[in-house]
Amino acid sequence: MSPLDKAIAFCGSFEAELLVELMMRHWAHPNCDDREVRDQLVEGAAEVLQRSKLGEQLVEGLAPGDMNFVAAVWCFEHSQIVDSLAESVGERRDWLSKIRRAIPSCFCDPHDLA
Repeated sequence: MSPLDKAIAFCGSFEAELLVELMMRHWAHPNCDDREVRDQLVEGAAEVLQRSKLGEQLVEGLAPGDMNFVAAVWCFEHSQIVDSLAESVGERRDWLSKIRRAIPSCFCDPHDLA
């Protein structure tokens, strides 16, 4: 099973929900208390991973086959705020920035890490 297939399978686990909850709380997502938003992030990450499996490159510098769960969560949230006029957009952008800075290894070619 490829790392991408493992990430897709991970989306259906309780641990995926837990990881998103921890990411939201640790890096202060403005909707961290909203279960519906957390569920949407997990479901959206699964969609991003499926699109990656079909060969679509969604994160600059990360090949489709190298997409991982954290980058998929980031990518989905990013896609939700690109054209949004919601009040929380600035805070959501801050959250995205914190994720990329805190765990940059999720956003680069994994072969560069060896």
